[in-house]
Amino acid sequence: MTDRRQFLKASVLGASVSMLAWGGKLVAGPARRMSATAGVRVVSTWDFGVAANRAAWTVLGQGGHALDAVELGVQVPESDLSNHSVGKGGHPDRDGHVTLDASIMDADGNCGAVAALEHIEHPISVARRVMERTPHVLLVGEGALQFALEQGFRKQDLLTPEAEQAWHEWLKTAKYQPSINSEVRDYGKTGRPGGKDNHDTIGMLALDAHGKLAGACTTSGMAWKMRGRVGDSPIIGAGLYVDGEVGGATSTGVGEEVIRNAGSFLVVELMRQGRTPHEACKEAVMRIVKKRREASKTLQVGFLAMNRAGEVGAYAIQHGFSYAVCDAQKQDALIPSQSVYTTSYS
Repeated sequence: MTDRRQFLKASVLGASVSMLAWGGKLVAGPARRMSATAGVRVVSTWDFGVAANRAAWTVLGQGGHALDAVELGVQVPESDLSNHSVGKGGHPDRDGHVTLDASIMDADGNCGAVAALEHIEHPISVARRVMERTPHVLLVGEGALQFALEQGFRKQDLLTPEAEQAWHEWLKTAKYQPSINSEVRDYGKTGRPGGKDNHDTIGMLALDAHGKLAGACTTSGMAWKMRGRVGDSPIIGAGLYVDGEVGGATSTGVGEEVIRNAGSFLVVELMRQGRTPHEACKEAVMRIVKKRREASKTLQVGFLAMNRAGEVGAYAIQHGFSYAVCDAQKQDALIPSQSVYTTSYS
């Protein structure tokens, strides 16, 4: 299984993607059309979700399962050394340690997660092992690492030279102030996602040909965070939630705000009550803004949701959040989310 995943990931990363500007969206070449995949869809957060979706589609496009697709998909940014908000290329905490968080969940409520995990390239795969091979949902820190090593994962140094240099630069002032949409701003300037004050993640939701939903969420967390800090990404119901009877949701941004509102669970429950994915995401965002009006002017939180029919919606506090969609009927697209505030807010 590991060899197969590595082969698929290498195939996707090696493929050239021709990006075109069209209608205000970034679109790639057309996805393969297959009648068996009508209604099949994968969505994920941010610009780097396009490459992640393409990896997931190598599973979904062959009639594979959503759980396998989301695991393989988010492994792409986990291995991307130029991505400083997810995985191996992530920026460290204030003490110089790269710690990773991840969660995974299927349509039947099975879920697993790891938090503050060091030395393992793919925390999403460790999270899946927690789900499938333990009676637990969440393992953290040294215990999560011990479990990963017992499961055969390879221990390695995750602090890249580039991330270490950025950490030493930060130590000159040791000022901690996360920046809104830093991943977008850096991506536009350098072609690489993630900035020095980054506080984001990748969340992915998939609907397969069997009508099953699954989701995954993985991050290196806030750069320069306090040692031991954990955000929303590995918290089931906060950074990720899936209910096969309703739909799934994932989040991005400042995790503390999402945790306070059990954000992804809230979005799914709002869909259960009849809201569309867009309406549910918007209401969840507005609850944060209502409770934290002044704070929300300087932070970002976004939600992405998909219901069991494959309808997708998103909403964010600040302008700049985008999400990627891939299915058999349309071209891959990067879509800007609606938001409470524009780039000029009062």
